[in-house]
Amino acid sequence: MDEFGEIILYQTDDGLSKIEVNLKNETVWLSIDQMAELFQRDRSVIGKHVRNIFKEGELQKDSVWAKFAYTAADGKDYNVDFYNLDVIISVGYRVKSIRGTQFRIWANSVLKEYIIKGFAMDDDRLKGNGGGNYWKELLDRIRDIRSSEKVLYRQVLDLYATSVDYNPQKE
Repeated sequence: MDEFGEIILYQTDDGLSKIEVNLKNETVWLSIDQMAELFQRDRSVIGKHVRNIFKEGELQKDSVWAKFAYTAADGKDYNVDFYNLDVIISVGYRVKSIRGTQFRIWANSVLKEYIIKGFAMDDDRLKGNGGGNYWKELLDRIRDIRSSEKVLYRQVLDLYATSVDYNPQKE
């Protein structure tokens, strides 16, 4: 049984729900109850979607599920099933609610940005804590892209240099 990693508080845009989000091993973990609150559906609906995700082979349970010890309001410790971001996203695409629709709009905008631009960035997070451990990786990747641009520009200049004295009338 694992223990929680960092806990952050997520508040929905409408301010109606505040959910403790557990961050561990570079992913987000939520329980069925937390997903029910996030998507504003009954926990039985969320549970049905989670079971179907595994039954249909969309995700493999062993790689997206963990049991965490959780101390409840009564002071007792309970073992609770938690599911990572992959499951949360899959449930978000299945659930029929206003919150589910808001989630899909957000997810589609991020995916569209990624497909069109080739990247998606969380500007607020990068500004807020300097990108955490990913800042150096981001800089290294930008340097790598810039160096490949230099090669392309050099090839264009070489092509231009060889074509300056080209005369289509001559053989």
